[in-house]
Amino acid sequence: MDITLMISAVVALAAGAVIGWLATKAHADQIRADLIEERRELDIELSAARQQLAQEAHWRSECELLNNELRSLHSINTSLEADLREVTTRLEATQQHAEDKIRQMINSEQRLSEQFENLANRIFEHSNRRVDEQNRQSLNSLLTPLREQLDGFRRQVQESFGKEAQERHTLAHEIRNLQQLNAQMAQEAINLTRALKGDNKAQGNWGEVVLARVLEASGLREGYEYETQVSIENDARSRMQPDVIVRLPQGKDVVIDAKMTLVAYERYFNAEDDYTREAALQEHIASVRNHIRLLGRKDYQQLPGLRSLDYVLMFIPVEPAFLLALDKQPELITEALKNNIMLVSPTTLLVALRTIANLWRL
Repeated sequence: MDITLMISAVVALAAGAVIGWLATKAHADQIRADLIEERRELDIELSAARQQLAQEAHWRSECELLNNELRSLHSINTSLEADLREVTTRLEATQQHAEDKIRQMINSEQRLSEQFENLANRIFEHSNRRVDEQNRQSLNSLLTPLREQLDGFRRQVQESFGKEAQERHTLAHEIRNLQQLNAQMAQEAINLTRALKGDNKAQGNWGEVVLARVLEASGLREGYEYETQVSIENDARSRMQPDVIVRLPQGKDVVIDAKMTLVAYERYFNAEDDYTREAALQEHIASVRNHIRLLGRKDYQQLPGLRSLDYVLMFIPVEPAFLLALDKQPELITEALKNNIMLVSPTTLLVALRTIANLWRL
């Protein structure tokens, strides 16, 4: 009987252990399923977080590029404001000098008139108002030089006033040009990032747009003072198509190329370490040098029907990219001139055109 009870107890304990194990296994399976579901949800959240971090990094890079360009534009704007103050100061000093000169000439004319009148009165008093034909001739011969001197002073006053007025008008026009050019460059800052991330063709088109706006800001009109994409056949019967041909007075022409690419320059500003930045800088300089050579081989200035001064203007549409290349490699200017090319940027283009126009007047 005792053995039967013991066997029953053992069986009961075994059955309880099996039931407990089954219950525990079911609970563990449920926990494992919950953990798997929770891990799947965490993986989804982690993937979303990584995408958000990637987007934030992209926008930080975009903001950094725009901030760099805005700082460059701010520096250029500060320089232009200093130039504007200097020109304004010179204008005021020139105007004051002109006014002083005019007052001096007017006073000289008044004194000369008084001397003329006093001399005439003394002569008439001395002759007791009895002047015959011979005395009149003598008087005229005496007074004629004084009269001519008086007329000379009057002409000098008028010419000086006209010249000073013209100089003031010219300086005022230059001030307006500086203001318009500064506003033009600020307007292009927003488009800079998108253009730099495009391909070479897109950058070339963007350079042509910037060039056209700079020319329009200077008062030149397309179809009148300049033309775009003119197709000309060279001596080898190949079709050449300069970006812009500026028509200067006296039938003279200047060719401007705006296809300079700035992909390396974009990498230079986006570089996160010195090694990458230096590599991008060297690539940017090499890109400028290579474009100089390619442009020099086209011989735009020798195209039939063009009356050129044997120079083509190579337009770099981004001022900081232009300054960076010349600051690191000043000899690029000499290399360009050897290839009959002048390097220009938005702020130096108008100066180069005026210089060429003045050379033609010599």
